[in-house]
Amino acid sequence: MVAALHRRLPARSVNAGRRDLPLADWRPEPKLVVPAHRVERSRFPAVDAHNHLGRWLSALVSDDAEAWTVPDVGALLELMDACNIRAIVNLDGRWGAELRANIDRYDRAHPGRFATFCHIDWSSAAASGDVGSAAAASLRTSVREGARGIKIWKDLGLHVRDERGELILPDDRRLTPLWDAAADREVPVFIHTADPVAFFDPVDERNERYEQLIAYPEWSFADPSFPRFERLIESLENLVGANPSTTFVGLHVGGYPENLSWVGRMLDTYSNFHVDIAARVAELGRQPRATRDLIVWHPDRVLFGIDEFPPERDNYEIYFRFLETRDEHFPHSTEQVPLMGRWAISGLDLPDDVLRRVYADNALRIVPGLEREDGVLHSSPPGG
Repeated sequence: MVAALHRRLPARSVNAGRRDLPLADWRPEPKLVVPAHRVERSRFPAVDAHNHLGRWLSALVSDDAEAWTVPDVGALLELMDACNIRAIVNLDGRWGAELRANIDRYDRAHPGRFATFCHIDWSSAAASGDVGSAAAASLRTSVREGARGIKIWKDLGLHVRDERGELILPDDRRLTPLWDAAADREVPVFIHTADPVAFFDPVDERNERYEQLIAYPEWSFADPSFPRFERLIESLENLVGANPSTTFVGLHVGGYPENLSWVGRMLDTYSNFHVDIAARVAELGRQPRATRDLIVWHPDRVLFGIDEFPPERDNYEIYFRFLETRDEHFPHSTEQVPLMGRWAISGLDLPDDVLRRVYADNALRIVPGLEREDGVLHSSPPGG
């Protein structure tokens, strides 16, 4: 009917408007009339279990590569209080002097509000000739100095190489001493494996992350010199399955939010596996029913976090609205053109008992040193 009508209309009416509008300049304004709620504070006290407060990633937000991603800790604490964020897990501890600087600036200066994780210096560990034992020794030292856990970045599997120049994947058996050390010290392993699936596809007209990869071409892993996504995600499962005594948190919804059936199977199969939702609200919000089912079925295995640094009120409010309301078709980003995808998201309206666990209880159970006292989170200073 519509096509027939178009054939009868004058060409000028059908083709009115610009026909050469670049996609980058397209700013459609939805005409939907749907309920909208601003959620300024989380309904229950929350732990942001995934953020970056150190200097490791400062070049992404500052011209000064030595600057802290959060220049004013006092202002951050005010924001946290305003948004009902009682604690933040800082994943930027690195090792050695940098770890100590992060712990002094956050954990010791503000007990109960921050928990800093360490990293592994893979170059030094690989150069030792026994990468697993060296990494384990580094972790033990970092924990003695106050690290609350270890962050494994995506470079393990994509960039880290051994002394012979061969790529090391997460399931490499040589790393067993590291995972054993984490279990022995009772600290969790927060692991980022791979990246969005589209990052491994050709950057062409079929790639749903086309604009993002054009803006940041170094984020593409389409080159065959990198392992395929399937191999990396298989490596993660092998790692989790081979180390049942170690607590793993698969960051960014376990590394595969595009396939929540896979994530659900992992949670069903491996009791030591957990996930966080950081930086994946765009993926989750376009499949709200599947996401709600996943979280409601596994309420003790999902952690809240945003991975937006420096943290800002608008970022937190998007997550609060996503988790707490039934709102439909709202932005998942404060960017005018969201690089994570040109689509809107819908809310989950999670039950209160589930929200409590996702917002804080699961992080409190997993991250050592954070405790609830009279309804308030508390953490003793590292080394104290």
